[in-house]
Amino acid sequence: MILKNLKYFVALSKNAHFRRAALECNISQPALSSAIKQLEDEFQVPLVRRGQKFQGLTPEGKKVLEWSERIITDTEAMHQEVSKLRKILEGRLRLGVIPTALSVLSHLTTPFYKYYPSVNISVKSMSSEEIQRALDNFEIDMGITYLDNEPLKRVKNTHLYNESYCLLISDDSPFKEYKTIKWEEAASLPLGLLGKNMQNRRIIDSVFSKVGVIAEPAFETDSIASLVPHVASEQLSAIVPSHIEIGSILPEGLSLIQLIKPNIKFKVGAIISDREPLPPTAKAMLEMIKELEISKLFSMSVDR
Repeated sequence: MILKNLKYFVALSKNAHFRRAALECNISQPALSSAIKQLEDEFQVPLVRRGQKFQGLTPEGKKVLEWSERIITDTEAMHQEVSKLRKILEGRLRLGVIPTALSVLSHLTTPFYKYYPSVNISVKSMSSEEIQRALDNFEIDMGITYLDNEPLKRVKNTHLYNESYCLLISDDSPFKEYKTIKWEEAASLPLGLLGKNMQNRRIIDSVFSKVGVIAEPAFETDSIASLVPHVASEQLSAIVPSHIEIGSILPEGLSLIQLIKPNIKFKVGAIISDREPLPPTAKAMLEMIKELEISKLFSMSVDR
């Protein structure tokens, strides 16, 4: 069995299109089709349902996909382990990160890169549900997500910081002079919020429900960064994590007001699959977090 054929098969499943998968793999479409046919000949069953275009995987194809993803990930981990024996950790660290944590991610990636300059770090913004699926499917090595609001399965976790919430307003807001504001009052404003597929939004909606109100957002997005210019230019307010002032520079004319009654905090941390062996790059990140006591750094910088 040729490893590259498994990679081509995974690319085909992800793209659901022969031409797009071939482009991603930097090969011709006939070469991709030939590689898939070689796999099918080896297993002696069809792996792909074909018509005039890609129509999905057969039951056998879905099982081969599961093993292909595992084999590819374990092969990369093996190369990383061998590189460690040469005292130079190489490879990649694939991170799935909830949108609210992106602004403080450099607290992790900057010291990690100083420790391991030969490791390529890739970051993808994901919902908490997408992070769980991506870990299960060997698509990422580590997630940065909520730890205590919705159940996590088959993972080990390390606490990083507590997320609390503020109202982001412009200088034109009638609440400009406020130091704190109740959640109930915030619900009456035209708000920008993350989309309902995000756990942050589900947290916010649950808080509004607890105080007996429903907030109908004027603007929804999957990015905290995109909320900021809308508050600046469209006279909206937005509910954002307090640590936004740590990880980014707010434009002039914007400020944060702490949301109270109730005072809410949720744990955010790093999670990895509960399996052995761990990808060496993920293991190295966990060791760095513990060695540098990253949780204390976040507590000093983030908690209000």
